[in-house]
Amino acid sequence: MTQGFGLSASARAALLQRLSRRRGGEEAPGPAESPGRDLTTLPGLRDIEMVREAGEALGLESPFFRPHEGVAGARTVIGGRPYVNFASYNYLGLNGDPRIAAAAKAAIDRHGVSASASRLASGERPVHGELEAALAANYEAEACLAFVSGHATNVTVIGQLLGPRDLVLHDQLIHNSVAEGARLSGARRIAFPHNDWRAAERELAAHRRRHGRALLVLEGHYSMDGDAPELAPFAELARRHDALLMVDEAHALGVLGATGRGSFEQSGVAPAAVDIWMGTLSKTLSACGGYIAGRRPLVDLLRHSAPGFVYSVGLAPPLAAAALESLAVMQAEPWRVERLQANAALFLALAREAGFDTGGSVGLGIVPVILGSSVAAARMAAALFEAGVNVQPILFPVVPERAARLRFFLSAEHDAAEIRATVAAMAAARDGRRRRGWPE
Repeated sequence: MTQGFGLSASARAALLQRLSRRRGGEEAPGPAESPGRDLTTLPGLRDIEMVREAGEALGLESPFFRPHEGVAGARTVIGGRPYVNFASYNYLGLNGDPRIAAAAKAAIDRHGVSASASRLASGERPVHGELEAALAANYEAEACLAFVSGHATNVTVIGQLLGPRDLVLHDQLIHNSVAEGARLSGARRIAFPHNDWRAAERELAAHRRRHGRALLVLEGHYSMDGDAPELAPFAELARRHDALLMVDEAHALGVLGATGRGSFEQSGVAPAAVDIWMGTLSKTLSACGGYIAGRRPLVDLLRHSAPGFVYSVGLAPPLAAAALESLAVMQAEPWRVERLQANAALFLALAREAGFDTGGSVGLGIVPVILGSSVAAARMAAALFEAGVNVQPILFPVVPERAARLRFFLSAEHDAAEIRATVAAMAAARDGRRRRGWPE
């Protein structure tokens, strides 16, 4: 932890001294493993241990991996206690909706729980094609293909489409799955400053001619910052420089646009301006998995060659049915999108009014509260948990230490009273921290 959790030099020294005394009281380790078999030296393990020990030394309970009892939506139950919950991607409140549960149960009765093998090997289930047709229609695309994992969708698709002679140009805050897909492909990878289409064009102008294919990748709605790119200029520059444009809609479907259709509806861009629409089924659509929508040759190629599809079990039929029903409810009940966006706008306005740094959030579903140090974020999360609010801190090294934050995911199921009470509790915790002299 090179930045010491945001502690002052004296506080950091005291913490390290406490950790040293704690280790000194531990039992002597057993016989040492040979270097190649010593799992305690795996990369990153020491950092995880340091974070855990630092939290214990500071008297902070880990906020991660808490078991939720029941459906985790706008409200949840943890350890038998009810909480207002801002740590769920259940944007439209559809996970737990009786209609979605009924669709999943009916699919189990008809097809069982699992697809049991890859779709190439074991054949299709009708619900797979129905889901893909509905998603393709949302993007006005020729075809769509559903995968068993959202993360694996980006990894296997980018890894399959590109090779060492190609170029992947992506936003510097792009999701890990895109970075991993680019690494797998062997293509040259260049990151441009966040949401800066002019910088992206400069990079394309400088490097495009040296490569066979070029893929420009951005997200429709960034989950860490709650902001969104200007889609139109990215589409224009991709076409101008003969590059494919791919947009990750994981947090955009159901959140952006007047009816939740995504970033193209929000920005007024024709969906055909984007070559590859990627999304996930685990947020708005109450399931698990990913999808690619686009032109038919692209989807046909992936259906027969993408390793993450061909060699992976097919999407479980009850998950496909849940996603299909969720999409249908989203389209039939646009008030859910309106309420989500109103809740996010209210939270954003109140948080800013209370003096919190919310970064570049556009207030459509995700609002970060940037606190500037991991200790401050962890302490704020602990104080809110004590007050009956569940929200996750995002700490170094996931974000730079100065950008440590709480990340609030809003839902259509939250109400104004809960949002006002949460911001008030956050302000009270901050003011209490200042009285105690804890670092900002």
